[in-house]
Amino acid sequence: EVQLQASGGGLVQTGGSLTLSCVASGFNVDDYAIGWFRQAPGKEREGVSCFSRKDGSTFYTDSVKGRFTISSDNAKNTMYLQMSSLKPEETAVYYCAVAGGVAYYTKGNGYLYWGQGTQVTVSS
Repeated sequence: EVQLQASGGGLVQTGGSLTLSCVASGFNVDDYAIGWFRQAPGKEREGVSCFSRKDGSTFYTDSVKGRFTISSDNAKNTMYLQMSSLKPEETAVYYCAVAGGVAYYTKGNGYLYWGQGTQVTVSS
């Protein structure tokens, strides 16, 4: 069974750090492009970071550049999003996603598998 299990969210103060994890089962996460998305209440889903298996390129939305890092661990079949200097406006449910191929998409289209989401709350 194909599954993505996200974890690592929680409550953190402004300026704090969190690392989100997403364990994959049923397939090898290193064979596909990966992405992290977030959705705040009343807002559209936003692509936060993506990683291409085609050429190793990464995408970060402008607001997180220099503060977030996307990665994956083949041995653990797990993808990560390291987040630092968090801001209250980044409070949202964060989702991991795996694409149907090696190229990433900054929008949600093209991702076949999604984690269940993990809540990140940044207090001011």
